[in-house]
Amino acid sequence: MSIDSIDPDEVDAADILGSAIERREDPALITGDAEYTDDIQRQDMVHMAICRSQHGHATLEDVDTSEAEAMDGVVGVYTHDDLHREDTPGGGSYSLPVGWLLDSLRQVDHPILANDRVRYQGDAIAVVVAEDRYLAHDAVEAVDVDYERLDAVTDPADALEEDAAELHDDAENNVAFDWEIGDAERTEEAFESAPHTASIDLENQLLIPNAMEPRAAVADYSPGTDELDVFMTSQNPHLHRLLMSGVIGHPEHKLRIKAPEVGGGFGSKIHHYADEALVAWVAKHLERPVKWTATRTETYKTDAQGRGHRTTADLAMDEDGEIVGLRVDTTANLGAYLSTFAPAVPTYLYGTLLSGQYDIPAIHCSVTGAFTNVPPVDAYRGAGRPEASFVIERLAKLGAEEMDMDPAEFRRRNFVPEDAFPYETQVAVVYDSGDYEKTLDEALEMADYESFRERQEQAREDGRYLGVGFSCYIEACGLAPSELAGQLGAQAGLWESSLVRFHPSGTVTAFCGTSGHGQGHATTYAQIVANELGIPYEDVEVVEGDTDEIPHGMGTYGSRSAAVGGSSLVKSSQKLVDKAREIAAHQLEADPADIEFEGGEFRVAGAPDRSIGIKAVAQQSYLAHDMPEDMEPGLEATSFYDPDNFVFPFGTHVAVVEVDPKSGEIEFEQYVAVDDVGNQINPKIVEGQVHGGVAQGVGQALYEGAEYDSNAQLLTGSMQDYAVPKAMHIPEMETGSTVTESPHNPLGVKGVGEAGTIAAPQAVVNAVTDALEPFGVDHVEMPMTAERIWNAVDGRTEPETEMSAAAADGGTADSEVDGADDTGGDS
Repeated sequence: MSIDSIDPDEVDAADILGSAIERREDPALITGDAEYTDDIQRQDMVHMAICRSQHGHATLEDVDTSEAEAMDGVVGVYTHDDLHREDTPGGGSYSLPVGWLLDSLRQVDHPILANDRVRYQGDAIAVVVAEDRYLAHDAVEAVDVDYERLDAVTDPADALEEDAAELHDDAENNVAFDWEIGDAERTEEAFESAPHTASIDLENQLLIPNAMEPRAAVADYSPGTDELDVFMTSQNPHLHRLLMSGVIGHPEHKLRIKAPEVGGGFGSKIHHYADEALVAWVAKHLERPVKWTATRTETYKTDAQGRGHRTTADLAMDEDGEIVGLRVDTTANLGAYLSTFAPAVPTYLYGTLLSGQYDIPAIHCSVTGAFTNVPPVDAYRGAGRPEASFVIERLAKLGAEEMDMDPAEFRRRNFVPEDAFPYETQVAVVYDSGDYEKTLDEALEMADYESFRERQEQAREDGRYLGVGFSCYIEACGLAPSELAGQLGAQAGLWESSLVRFHPSGTVTAFCGTSGHGQGHATTYAQIVANELGIPYEDVEVVEGDTDEIPHGMGTYGSRSAAVGGSSLVKSSQKLVDKAREIAAHQLEADPADIEFEGGEFRVAGAPDRSIGIKAVAQQSYLAHDMPEDMEPGLEATSFYDPDNFVFPFGTHVAVVEVDPKSGEIEFEQYVAVDDVGNQINPKIVEGQVHGGVAQGVGQALYEGAEYDSNAQLLTGSMQDYAVPKAMHIPEMETGSTVTESPHNPLGVKGVGEAGTIAAPQAVVNAVTDALEPFGVDHVEMPMTAERIWNAVDGRTEPETEMSAAAADGGTADSEVDGADDTGGDS
């Protein structure tokens, strides 16, 4: 099913919320009128380029910048020592902070320019500033760096070995933290008495973000006022302002961060990087505007990567196939330094979601974070929740096989029942609402699962191998409340702010502290405010992403915008209506308690002919000729909304694939996605988010993965080597939805921005392993390349049978196995 967009003019004002109206953002983006960071030009602007480490791990013996400095057009070259000169403006730390702390966390220094040692390929050593960007990059090549190479380590498990090269003096054995959640003793007891278990060792590989627009920044300093404007590719301008203020030592109230149009984020533009801080510092130092735009090669080497887990997990079941225990042990790759929210991702965003959709009475998870010689690892679309969902959903498939049960029935048997909500898991969260069987049933019907096994059996007889994979996922969105987040280690509140302002003419500007970069906020937020105020959708303007326009805000990540930002707009709109009611009552000479508000009109109860529209009230509020006593003129309201709890979207995705064991090729026959994200503000935007998320999840399952050699040199450093899927590689998706409102916000919404990425990988892996069941293959690591599939079946061209098994034991078989040993093969 595909949802058709609707022209806003065709929607009645009363139905604006929930309508699939066209996105108002798109015309500017499609026609090229939108302004991105690299489009910004300033008079007398110079360009910055960064000299980066060629090695994954080395000491810096000498950095000679003389040749670069002597080049015509080079304005300056700066190293770590220049940041601490007496004439340097400000008194910053020049080290990047960590925004989430754990009790066991080993904090290490992360200088914005390397001092005496580089810890990953791409670590910044020096910056070059020149009159044009091409000269700046040429001058970088002239910086002569003398290295002494050190041993490197990229695998988190290897990094914890006693003989591994250590990255930081303050982190013995490369341990960043040891963390656990759940009841270890109770979980062990469950396993000791369980008659059935299923186990898996798996890797959730490192992923490189691939936003359409690379990271970029333009900084412009005014020495007369000490004001510093930084335009940058940011998902959270206010957080970047706060962190950058401390890093470069510039007063926060004199620092403006603005995000122009941002060509994709996927988590990679949440974090505070050295690069943007350096642009700001150089602009202050030179008192000239400075621009820096990353090359695609730089983004591959320096953008915060995602995932990077090595996990051993076990599931315990009773005689009836009911899950009685879950045990998970994970080693998480943190990269060379701790990125902004890195400690939260493999802990509180991971361990707390391991219960999935299931009623599991005993769970224990332990996580060890490891420093390695790869770029810092942090949030990537889903951030912890895909990793958790992958673990439990792969185990659900193996558990069903252990019990010789249908995989859908196994899940159904273990679902949290509909009447158990709010449901408290054994890993510290309370699910708000859900009906897991409903999404499963709809997905099974859409996929025609009832007839699939017959088709699968017939196909196998014909020498074709079909497989079906399920993913009954859950995620947590809208992290909250701030008090709880603080107890868990967050160094910031997780509320959201908004301001809704009526203008005298009756139009409205809605300001919100989130920062959209493709999610459609200008459309959905306008729908929310128009619905609350009863005014035309076209009369609402949405402003976000600028710290000079919006005093405070927490940004866009973790699928929080609708649940937290949208709810803040509801709260501000309701405050505005309350004030307008007082003015309307005064104008209508009635008691405010007798004033009803509906469809943008205030009416006296029982006297519908006595009414005044909210636009007329707005005009009166600014005229201020006839106002209630002691009421201030104007009509606007500000709110800070701090939710009571997370929201927990969920759903069922089903992948149907055909696998050719001879070539290792995988083809999609069908992909079904049924998601429950609560009430939908704009169903077309919801559908688009699901499509995009599934595309990224399929990319991880089949194509993507960062690979390093033993010296921590990136082997997949371009799109020639790192396989970002094209449109032709993404399956046609059939989408459906159910609606289970969240009780924790006034809109009843959940989140959808990451759902597809959380759901898709295990649906695809489960489908592929289901197809390969005749060959005895129960797991293939991601990305499931043709070579890996071919190797998983050991080069067989026929499924394993009793006769072929006998041949393997030295007996005879009627059919021979073509081909190859298990060391490799063409793909």
